[in-house]
Amino acid sequence: MMKVLVLGVAAVQYDAIKFIKETYQDVEVHAIAMKNDGIGSMEADVFTEINIINIDEVIHYVKENNINLIYSVGSDIAMPVVSKVSELTGLPHFISSEVAQRCNKKDLMRSFLGEGFKGNIKFQALSNVEDFEFQIFGEYPIFLKPADSQGQRGVIKINSHQQLLQEFENTKSYSRSNLVIIEKYVDGPEISVNGYLVNGVLKVCEVSDRVTWQKFEGLIHKHILPAHFSDEIFEKTAKLLQLSASKMGIINGPVYAQMKVEQEEPYIIEITPRLDGCHMWNLIYQTKKFNLLKLTFDHLLFNDLSELENYHLSYEKQMTLEFLCQEPNTKAKYLEDFADKNKSFRYYEEGDIIRPINNRFEKIAYRIF
Repeated sequence: MMKVLVLGVAAVQYDAIKFIKETYQDVEVHAIAMKNDGIGSMEADVFTEINIINIDEVIHYVKENNINLIYSVGSDIAMPVVSKVSELTGLPHFISSEVAQRCNKKDLMRSFLGEGFKGNIKFQALSNVEDFEFQIFGEYPIFLKPADSQGQRGVIKINSHQQLLQEFENTKSYSRSNLVIIEKYVDGPEISVNGYLVNGVLKVCEVSDRVTWQKFEGLIHKHILPAHFSDEIFEKTAKLLQLSASKMGIINGPVYAQMKVEQEEPYIIEITPRLDGCHMWNLIYQTKKFNLLKLTFDHLLFNDLSELENYHLSYEKQMTLEFLCQEPNTKAKYLEDFADKNKSFRYYEEGDIIRPINNRFEKIAYRIF
């Protein structure tokens, strides 16, 4: 029997666990996480409480349980561990641990792309607010981010020096390296780009509108596929994704990028060698019957790329993936469009206390229509 280990048990890992169990015969799915606090733990055949960033413990688990594949979906924190453990145990993997680490830390990502790279933006990495150099940016607003967090934790738009002073330490508290990154604010619509590479060639490129909450800039509300952009913008976006992936060393497997378009030019907000954290594989499947999740696991498990034969550029319809969000530490409420369990996917049961993740506005369900 083949055994697959998934790092993490959040809703996006639940997608992977459920898919593997339903798609492949004679596969046992294991999952590990620091706490049994996600819906993926109930779907896994075996769940064990292990901190996923403890490489030695993960290696021990892989060897002790004869794991054939280790992977994760939607988690920047998990990808360096996936790659490092796979390297040390001889398991299949798409990227090196060096590339995973480079993409995981925003300061390394910006530095590696370089100042002359079209699509990169001005930035400064620092651990003390006193080291902030306003002349690099010249004006507010700017974006303040932890250098190595995920899920929009600690990310905030800064409109003044006073606000920077107020928010700096809070953002820094989300960084494992105690480092923050300040980025030039790109003024324009946001897009998400899901791609897939085979031997360095971009075979899949799906561009969706990334609609954020007006009250919480940067926090996702909706994805709309296909995006409301011209063919010229799409071509520029695909080119930027291909060049960025090549520059970062992402040669095979999924690649996800968040971008902004300012004056008809796309700019990289983040790029990472993984599937996204917003169930976009499902939205893509609903629009064109091409399964990005299946392609990923077929490629890893069996070196099978046949799912690419189902990929095409046309869309049967335009569709939207919408999140329902609520403040953390409140009771989950499902009203109106999310009241019908059969038409939405819930992260919590009605009345459950919502766990703080970004500490501002947490996902509690999504629907596709």
